[in-house]
Amino acid sequence: MTYDIIVIGSGPGGYSAAVRAGQYGLKTALIEKDPKLGGACLHVGCIPTKAFLHTAEVWERFLDSEAEGIHCENPRLNFPKVLERKNGIVSKHAKGVEYLMKKNKVDWIKGYGRLAGPGQVEVEAGGAKQMLSAKNILLATGSEARMLPGLQPDARRILTNIEILNLTEVPKSLAILGAGAVGVEFASCFHRFGSKVSIFEMLPRIVPVEDEEVSKELARVFKRSGIRIETGARAENIQNTGSGVRFQVALANGQTETVEADALLVAIGRKPNTENIGLEGTRVEIERGFVKVDAYQRTGEPGVYAIGDIVAGTPQLAHVATAEGMIAVGHMAGKEVQAIRKDRIPGATYTEPGIGSVGLTEAQARAKGHAVRVGKFPYAANSKASIIGQHDGFVKIVADEKYGEILGVHIIGPQAYESISECVLAMETEATVETLMHTIHAHPTIYEAVGEAFNAVYGMAINA
Repeated sequence: MTYDIIVIGSGPGGYSAAVRAGQYGLKTALIEKDPKLGGACLHVGCIPTKAFLHTAEVWERFLDSEAEGIHCENPRLNFPKVLERKNGIVSKHAKGVEYLMKKNKVDWIKGYGRLAGPGQVEVEAGGAKQMLSAKNILLATGSEARMLPGLQPDARRILTNIEILNLTEVPKSLAILGAGAVGVEFASCFHRFGSKVSIFEMLPRIVPVEDEEVSKELARVFKRSGIRIETGARAENIQNTGSGVRFQVALANGQTETVEADALLVAIGRKPNTENIGLEGTRVEIERGFVKVDAYQRTGEPGVYAIGDIVAGTPQLAHVATAEGMIAVGHMAGKEVQAIRKDRIPGATYTEPGIGSVGLTEAQARAKGHAVRVGKFPYAANSKASIIGQHDGFVKIVADEKYGEILGVHIIGPQAYESISECVLAMETEATVETLMHTIHAHPTIYEAVGEAFNAVYGMAINA
C-alpha cells in the first residue's frame, strides 16, 4: 500500500498531524502499536491526571464546605468511582480520536511500525508483517517514564505515571522522587485525597524550569498544607518490602535518613521512544536519544520528519507535539508554515495553586543582557480570588525596560494555566506592556490580575 504520508504514533502530535493531512487531501495512514488511539497523553498522562486533579479539587471543596456556608456531614471519597470516572473520560476521547480518523479518511493501521528503508515502513502485528510505502514519514513515537536502574514498577509499591493512575485505593503515605510537573501534580492530587506526601528533588528547587519566585511560592503553599519537600536530596537503596517501600535519602544538610512509605512514585523525567524504530542506517541524527530536526521538523533522512517528545530541544508537552505536527504536515503539503518560537510556548502545571508560564524567567532575561522591569500583582488583592477562596500566588511580568517588550509572564494562582493564554497571544502578536495596560479586563475575574500585573510594571496597579 502506498500513501502520501505515514504517521507512526497516535498521541496528540501524531493523530493531529494525521487529521491535518486528511484535511489537505493527502492519502494518510496512522500506525499505532497499542489497542486504542491517543497515546500516553490520553491514556496515562495529560487527560487522566487532570481528571484526578479535578476530583481532588471538588473533594477539597466538600471538606471545606462549612466555610462556604454549606453543611456537608461525613463526606466520603469513593475512590473506585473516581477511577471509573477517569476511565470513562479516557474511553470517550479515545473513541473521539477513532471517529476523527474515519471523518478525515485516515487509515488506522494496527501494529508496531518501524522504518525499513527509504520511503518504507514495516508494520508488525501478531507475528504478521506488512510493508507500506510513502513519500513522507512522520515519526511521533512519544516517550515513556524514566526508571532508576535496578527498579521495576509494579501495581502497588513502585509506581510511574501509569501505575499510579490505576491504584485501587489511596495510599496512606506516598513518597515522590522528582518535583517537575508530574511529581508536583500527583503530590497536589494525592495530598488532597488524604495521602501523607513527601517530595524528594535532587535540584535546589521544585518545578525547576519555572521562575525562581514561582518555585518558592509553590514550595511555601505545599509546606503549609503539610506536604514535605526536600530539595538537594538523593534517594538510594530503594527496596520494595512487599508491604511498602523503604529507601535512604542523602539530604541537603549532609544527613542521611531512612524513609518508609506505602508507595513510591518515580517522576524523574521521560525517555524518548527512539529505540527499535529503524533509525539505524539512516541519516537521522540522534542527541542523547532525541532526534535532531530543522525548522520544518525534517530529520537528516530525506522524507522523514519527527515531532513531539522525541525531538531534541523542545519541551515534552502535548501542545508542542501538536504544533510541530501542523508544521511538518504543512511543509509536506507545500503550505506556508511558521517555525516554532520556543519563547512562545506556554507551560501549564495543574497543581493547586496552578502554574502558567511563557517566555523568559527574570533570571534568564537578565542573563541575556536585558535591562528588565518587573511587575507583580498578588491574588490576595483580586476580588474573584476572594470569592472562590484561593488567595495564594501572583502574576509576574518580565519586560524590557526601554521598549516595553514582554519577555516573559509567570503566573502561580487559581487556574493560572488558563490565564496564561492571554499572555501567550500578547507575545505572539508582539504586543507591549502598554498595550496590555490599556486592554480592558472584565471584573470580577481571575484574569484581571493579569491586567493589574502589566500596570504594575510601571508602578500603576490600582488594587495593590
